[in-house]
Amino acid sequence: MTTTNFLTKEGFQKLQEELDHLRTTKRMEVAARLHEAMEGGELIENAEYEAAKNEQSFVEGRIQELDLLLATAQIIEGTGKPKKNEAIQVGSKVTIKEGNFDPETFTIVGAAEANPREGKISNESPIGKAIIGHKLGDVVKAETPGGTYNVKIIKAA
Repeated sequence: MTTTNFLTKEGFQKLQEELDHLRTTKRMEVAARLHEAMEGGELIENAEYEAAKNEQSFVEGRIQELDLLLATAQIIEGTGKPKKNEAIQVGSKVTIKEGNFDPETFTIVGAAEANPREGKISNESPIGKAIIGHKLGDVVKAETPGGTYNVKIIKAA
């Protein structure tokens, strides 16, 4: 069973660039480090060799992860100005308000691209799950690790 990974065009491009960098530049850098370490004598006691082998494992694992992620990616686009009664979905930009706190604006993205500092929350996060499928003006219950609270969707684009 393959999972669909939602990515924006920007997120897809960023991950594709990372994959290209790993396959070309990073692989060659690690290979050079391994070669230098092997020339350094006893491999059993060579810390540099061990570090290079660990880095090689990480790079190859990340390449496999990105290959799968990009192969199963579904590109999403912002929904634009929602029509009346249009439901929030992956790609929607949403402003929510909880009680007397300041409103917060997020774009709903797939888990691989989530970055709350950049205002991108995952469709799998507690708030993302809570607001998907709801509409502008709805008050929804979000169950987070910090507790359960109600948020009102005050803007959607």
